[in-house]
Amino acid sequence: MATKKIYLAGGCFWGTEHYFKMIKGVADTKVGYANSIKENPTYKEVCSGATKAAETVMVEYDPDDISLEFLLDMYFHAIDPTSVNQQGHDVGLQYRTGIYYTDANDLPTINKVMDEQQSKISGKIAVEVMPLQNFYTAEDYHQDYLEKNPDGYCHLPLELFEFAKKCRG
Repeated sequence: MATKKIYLAGGCFWGTEHYFKMIKGVADTKVGYANSIKENPTYKEVCSGATKAAETVMVEYDPDDISLEFLLDMYFHAIDPTSVNQQGHDVGLQYRTGIYYTDANDLPTINKVMDEQQSKISGKIAVEVMPLQNFYTAEDYHQDYLEKNPDGYCHLPLELFEFAKKCRG
C-alpha cells in the first residue's frame, strides 16, 4: 500500500486526530506542531504562541481507498472555516486552521476544495494553505489522547465522530 500524507490543523489536535482516525481509508495519524520557528517545541512553548506553531494532525491515507478531496471535505465538517485563531472554546495562534501539504501536486485539489467551500459560506475562509515547513511530533501523552482518556476534553461534538465512522470516501 503506497500511502500519502496531508497535515491538517483544526483547533485542538486531540479531537481532530480522533475524528480522522474514524474515517475508513485513514491508515495512521500523529499529532504534533506544524510550521514552528523553534525546533522540537514543547506543548508549553507552543501554547505561549512564541513558536508560531499550529496544533496539527498528520493524516496518512491510502489514495486507492480514499481521496484527498474527500478528506478535505471531511475536514471542513470539523472546523469553523471563518474563525481566526480559534476553534470552539480554544483560543490562540496554535488553534488556527490550516492545510499543509508536502506534495505540490496536491495543491490543485486543495484549491478546488477551498473554492467549493468558499462558495458555500458568506464569510471569508481563514484556513491557511501552505507547504509544510516542518512537523514535530507532540509529546506521547497527546497521541491518541481521546482513546486514552475517553472522557477527556474535546471541542468537537460526539455526533461528528459517529458521522466520520459512517462516511466512506
